[in-house]
Amino acid sequence: MKKVKVFLLMILGVLLVITGCSNENIGEDSLDISKLIMGMDDTFAPMGFRDKQGEIIGFDVDLAKEVFKRMDVDYELQAIDWSMKETELSSKNIDMIWNGYSITDKRKEKVNFSQAYLENKQIIVTLSDTNIFEKEDLNGKKVAVQNGSSTLEAINKEPEIVETFENGEPILFDTNHEAFLDLEAGRSDVVVADEVLARYYIKQKNADDYRVLEEDFGKEEYGIGFRKEDEELLEKVNKVLDDMREDGTYDSIYQKWFN
Repeated sequence: MKKVKVFLLMILGVLLVITGCSNENIGEDSLDISKLIMGMDDTFAPMGFRDKQGEIIGFDVDLAKEVFKRMDVDYELQAIDWSMKETELSSKNIDMIWNGYSITDKRKEKVNFSQAYLENKQIIVTLSDTNIFEKEDLNGKKVAVQNGSSTLEAINKEPEIVETFENGEPILFDTNHEAFLDLEAGRSDVVVADEVLARYYIKQKNADDYRVLEEDFGKEEYGIGFRKEDEELLEKVNKVLDDMREDGTYDSIYQKWFN
């Protein structure tokens, strides 16, 4: 009887080892992509934002929906605190960061990026009745920037300019929308923001009320951020994006938002 019990325990142990290995493989080498959660800033027009009905729309949203459709997976659009985006990703509250997410060396240390899918630059916007025409005119001015954004990284690469701002630093806002409202209220003198967002914002207003300076804080590209270990997911998304470029779907979505 003891021999039978020992034999059964041995079998049970082998099964537990096999099961453990199987679960480990699921977590590391293969993907359960029955549903993906896309982390985003839902105030970042025209990439991802809420319409008058509260529905999240935008270029990135349309692009993502087509990618998820071709991958045959369910998805959820999850609005997040943009300054906490990498933390949300690493803690697995979201599966990707996709919403005008600029590719930078600093961010590459934390995430794996997809191929670049859109070009952008950091532009300087002021009201048309100010005496601000060049970077040197930012001396002593209140400069508004979104916290946790690539814009903040970009301007900090020019510390000799930043130190001339009022108080030697920019004014930080949770969203670009709040930054522009502060500019329009006369509390800030300048907004530095992604060109994609800033020009779309101005287009919805009276463009004559704004001035975009010829100088900027540098060019960049947008990509999708994944956890370092999710290489297979990254490859799948890259492959679908390539297919969408080849069959013209990407261009159709692009024309819808940036024609």
